[in-house]
Amino acid sequence: MRLNKLFFIASALLILVATTATSCRKKADTIVKVIIIDAETNAIVAGASVILEANPSSGQPPKEPSELFPMESTSNSSGEAVFNLNEVYQLGQAGVAILDIVVTSSSGNGVGVVKVEQEETTTESVFI
Repeated sequence: MRLNKLFFIASALLILVATTATSCRKKADTIVKVIIIDAETNAIVAGASVILEANPSSGQPPKEPSELFPMESTSNSSGEAVFNLNEVYQLGQAGVAILDIVVTSSSGNGVGVVKVEQEETTTESVFI
């Protein structure tokens, strides 16, 4: 009888620990990295203005909060503009967003589209 009671308590404790451990997963970062490249010289472009906008023609109603978009950044010395979309992606959500990229620079302008993958760094190049 005592062995059955000990087995029951151990089983209940194991179930409790397994449930708690799987439900407390920390969300990884969802990042979009846009690389700006000069189409004529194939050189990176620093100081370009990069805007991410919600894409209404993606065929899906936007899941992202409208107050977060448009997002704006400037390309760094490596030609990269980095956006953190952790506020847009929620755990359990299937897909994140399809976003339009609008780039303006003294070298020229360019556009692109990026499909954001959850909990990954998505990289897209835009030629201007």
